[in-house]
Amino acid sequence: MKILIVEDEFISRTLLTEILSPYGSCHIATNGREALEVLERACEADNRYDLVCLDIMMPEKDGQEVLAKIREMEDARGIRGMAATKVIMTTALDDSYNIMEAFTQGHCEAYLTKPIDRDRLLEHLRELKLIDASSHALQA
Repeated sequence: MKILIVEDEFISRTLLTEILSPYGSCHIATNGREALEVLERACEADNRYDLVCLDIMMPEKDGQEVLAKIREMEDARGIRGMAATKVIMTTALDDSYNIMEAFTQGHCEAYLTKPIDRDRLLEHLRELKLIDASSHALQA
């Protein structure tokens, strides 16, 4: 599984990398602009990410903007449904506006509030069929 962690906070970035690295190759972007550059290159090379963990509050471009651009890039290439990149929003914001915005406007697959709970994150990965039920074997 190819994973992009988009997070400006060092501790959250490190935690997500520690949790996710047994399941795939983790790449890092520290702000929204950097994330879009990485995602565009991957899409152009036809080597897209399976999973993007995306913080909402970031410098340069926020997570909602990045999510909208991911879906725009995929839509332009006819990528939809199960073939689309799975996006889990990770943020300190636990308000209904941001949750609804992420799901309805950007079509994210899951929303996790910080601090990130390892078991909850792995549960989302199982639900998205990115890892198997035992959470030890890769499905990608």
